[in-house]
Amino acid sequence: WPPTRGPWPWTSRRRRRAHRVSLLQLSTLQLKEEKAKPDANGAVLKADDNVERTEDEEKEDRAAQSLLNKLIRSNLVDTTNQVEVLQRDPNSPLYSVKSFEELHLKPQLLQGVYAMGFNRPSKIQENALPMMLAEPPQNLIAQSQSGTGKTAAFVLAMLSRVEPGNKYPQCLCLSPTYELALQTGKVIEQMGKFYPELKLAYAVRGNKLERGQKISEQIVIGTPGTVLDWCSKLKFIDPKKIKVFVLDEADVMIATQGHQDQSIRIQRMLPRDCQMLLFSATFEDSVWKFAQKVVPDPNIIKLKREEETLDTIKQYYVLCNSRDEKFRALCNIYGAITIAQAMVFCHTRKTAGWLAAELSKEGHQVALLSGEMMVEQRAAVIERFREGKEKVLVTTNVCARGIDVEQVSVVINFDLPVDKDGNPDNETYLHRIGRTGRFGKRGLAINMVDSKHSMNILNRIQEHFSKKINRLDTDDLDEIEKITN
Repeated sequence: WPPTRGPWPWTSRRRRRAHRVSLLQLSTLQLKEEKAKPDANGAVLKADDNVERTEDEEKEDRAAQSLLNKLIRSNLVDTTNQVEVLQRDPNSPLYSVKSFEELHLKPQLLQGVYAMGFNRPSKIQENALPMMLAEPPQNLIAQSQSGTGKTAAFVLAMLSRVEPGNKYPQCLCLSPTYELALQTGKVIEQMGKFYPELKLAYAVRGNKLERGQKISEQIVIGTPGTVLDWCSKLKFIDPKKIKVFVLDEADVMIATQGHQDQSIRIQRMLPRDCQMLLFSATFEDSVWKFAQKVVPDPNIIKLKREEETLDTIKQYYVLCNSRDEKFRALCNIYGAITIAQAMVFCHTRKTAGWLAAELSKEGHQVALLSGEMMVEQRAAVIERFREGKEKVLVTTNVCARGIDVEQVSVVINFDLPVDKDGNPDNETYLHRIGRTGRFGKRGLAINMVDSKHSMNILNRIQEHFSKKINRLDTDDLDEIEKITN
């Protein structure tokens, strides 16, 4: 493989735009500088050569990623995932609904649902809402990704349980961060806009109340530390009067040890008959243990993940001797691609920044998705890429987690995905390249190999998936054009 300079079809300079969220002043979610560890190829680098994420930074970016997913969703995801329901009492009938009318909601709530653009319940809402609204109230643990209508479901449950004539907190919702609390609050305000007697209070940093004051709002949403203070030390809230307790984004929540402990302390103050609802995008063991502590005798709803397949994806690797050779190979490959949109994955944000800068110097039109950006800026970058204003998105694995752009038909692993111990990260590999072959499309994945170590990583990935990855020669460029055009 002799990498040579190839033509690039897009030459206009990247235009930046300042993007603010019109309804909310969201604070910056930024990541601190990271300490050095071995890179994807096993080489130990100086702190200024490369960076690896620390555990705290990973936690913080989980919250940023969740917020980002909310900002870039203009509508519900049309998921084909199957819903699995495990009932607390297997003998009780299992209800699901196909319309919101079947739920017998108060008229002003039904009006709010339709005003938000929901015409019929999403898959998770079909099963979750009858459980959440049942009498007597039932507890629920639910797995739900961004864009499935989960927030609207638990907001509807809270609004349905409130007695508007009682001027004290009756529903309590915990979010991992200030920004996520504001996003959920926005949904409460939208859905409850025809219910003016219902009021909402934010238990978040900066919302200072006088000691001894009791709050009259029926719904309180906030972060664990502030909510705990309001319930115990400051006594703004009487926890014994809470009817519904929602713990949202549990997987993000438990990433911060303090939040986990605070959430459990709040839950223990609540009455025995309080309805407990917990939501999480993932259900690894740590989340499951936490959920069982917080939610007694639950019904459980899980989304069976759609099986990602490599069957429709052509996989290649390119042999290089250095990072600069990888860059030249990337340019050469793109000489054969004229229409496709592509994502280029780097192991660290420092490499991603370097690569985007080098491509820009060559006059190529690329977008960079970096952890140093404000979340609103990230959302703007993704939106421009989704609209096709930039054809190439350079990013790190963490930044692109959960982001799907249907038009992507090429993924380039500038660095192969490895875990923190330097072993192949097969799940990440599947998720990275799986996004190119969705909806029955043919996709293309190209892996850059620049050392014996990275070749070993690639060989182990091949073995794991039992899929041969062919070396890419210049003879294959015609085939690449067929796939991507």
